[in-house]
Amino acid sequence: MLSRRTLLGTTAMLAAPAITRAQPAPIRIGEINSYSAIPAFTLSYRNGWELAVEHINASGGVLGRKLEVISRDDAGKPQNTIRLAGELLDEQKVDILAGGYLSNVGLALSDYALQRKKLYVAGEPLSDAMVWAKGNRYCFRLRPSTYMQAAMLVDQAAKLPAKRWASVAPNYEYGLSTVKWFKALLSAKRPDVEFVAEQWPALGKIDAGATAAALAEARPDAILNVTFGPDLTNFVRQGNTRGLFENRSVVSVLTGEPEYLEPLGDETPVGWIVTGYPQAQVETKANQAFTAAYKAKFGATPGMGSVVGYTLIASIAAGIARAGSLESDKLVDGFSGVSFDTPFGPASYRALDHQGTLGTFVGKTAVKDGKGTMVDWHYANGADYLPTDAVVKTLRPNAG
Repeated sequence: MLSRRTLLGTTAMLAAPAITRAQPAPIRIGEINSYSAIPAFTLSYRNGWELAVEHINASGGVLGRKLEVISRDDAGKPQNTIRLAGELLDEQKVDILAGGYLSNVGLALSDYALQRKKLYVAGEPLSDAMVWAKGNRYCFRLRPSTYMQAAMLVDQAAKLPAKRWASVAPNYEYGLSTVKWFKALLSAKRPDVEFVAEQWPALGKIDAGATAAALAEARPDAILNVTFGPDLTNFVRQGNTRGLFENRSVVSVLTGEPEYLEPLGDETPVGWIVTGYPQAQVETKANQAFTAAYKAKFGATPGMGSVVGYTLIASIAAGIARAGSLESDKLVDGFSGVSFDTPFGPASYRALDHQGTLGTFVGKTAVKDGKGTMVDWHYANGADYLPTDAVVKTLRPNAG
């Protein structure tokens, strides 16, 4: 015969599964990125968002619900992105789309989000078209754009005595946009400069020797470099071999990011003006706490990708909390102007064009103990490099 205590205990055990089933369903984020195409950046990025999800869920989640990320690999191909986004929305029933790496992929995902009227939060794509010429109500972008990073570098480039400039950039949206804005912004500050050569290698297929030779033939005083990843490594090696960088200034986007600087090792050219992330040198409380948590979980130092991944999820959590709903139009209103914490300090999404105010670091390259590093760096707050509302309204048809 069962005692009262045994019966109560048995009843409690039988009820436990029902309690578990009654827990609120998680908020599902459909994340897409170019993991197999750009592993040097995206793998640390994935670590970053995994850490953020862990932190947020340990603190109770958002709106009383846990976050769950459903991740897919687009292999760097826009056509894959559309197919995967459809699967995430229709089969996985995700509430928000997020991610993206290449600018052309991000633009495809943004357009699809508009068609489906679902919020898309872009982490890495840098094209200004995402928030301006092709900006739409449902797309927000986290990282400082090509305009913003070009403006940060022009601050330094305008101080150089160089008058004759050449450029090398991958021949797709990111490269085209960066060169366009750098030329426009530098010319506005220095009307005496001229651009004497341009090289447009296909992404991932640079003929670095021929590119370096063509640039040298133009005899520029300075070079704008927009290559990254393996293309950057090949370009630096061929440039070093041919003496391309001797007695020439180089201004370079992204090169100071650990994911691109570390592969160069002792071949890192000295004195390039770059945007990047000097990791352990940043002694703010926010960065130190983030670095310590990242090291504890992954046994490695975070890269820029880690910061982007972590901040992407943190910003999404802040936007959802402010919206108080997962309905798309309410989410848009919640994200517009929302503030959120990042390893670099507070940031927000500007309501006018949905551009994030997250900044980056600007400094010079150097070699220390056989490794590439950044020196003489400072943090460039993204909010200080956004164009005015009046300018944005001329660039974004539906602004305001």
